Amino acid sequence: MSAKRRIAVLGSRSVGKSSLIIQYCQNEFVESYYPTIESTFAKSVPFKNAEYDCEIIDTAGQDEFSILNSKHAIGIHGYVLVYSVSSRNSFDMIQIVYDKIIDFCGVSNIPCVIVGSKIDLDKSRQVRPDEGQKLAKANESAFIETSAKTNTNVAKVFELCLAEIEKRTPSSQTEPPVSRCLIM
Repeated sequence: MSAKRRIAVLGSRSVGKSSLIIQYCQNEFVESYYPTIESTFAKSVPFKNAEYDCEIIDTAGQDEFSILNSKHAIGIHGYVLVYSVSSRNSFDMIQIVYDKIIDFCGVSNIPCVIVGSKIDLDKSRQVRPDEGQKLAKANESAFIETSAKTNTNVAKVFELCLAEIEKRTPSSQTEPPVSRCLIM
């Protein structure tokens, strides 16, 4: 029997969340940008001698004014927080989104991968790799830089997320803890 894992992909608008997911699930790069209406992708992922049925939630882009939707916190096993290396603003949003998830769930940290996307746009880079690493370390998260366009490190993002989830999940537990999140 395979374990089910729900992963939410969050980040500012047009940082490449959908491109990352579509590259991972369908092995294709989508060049054109249509603002995402939330959608869910399913992929079976072999990881550490087990098969995981992953439900990957492609969220609409967040900005500092959009409130974190409760469905992005309840029943989610892990998070992929994406910024574009060519956008300082999207990088600054990561901590805000992370803090909102933490506040919402009432926990001290979450299984999370911080992703610097669009490394193929190196000429317009505004965020250095060490800045991303430092942010990830401060939040006890994994860190990786990717390019959906060149398919660089795309699968690694989701492997890291599964590793972060497994680190925090007792082997007997397959569902996320229910009692930690509360709705006010």
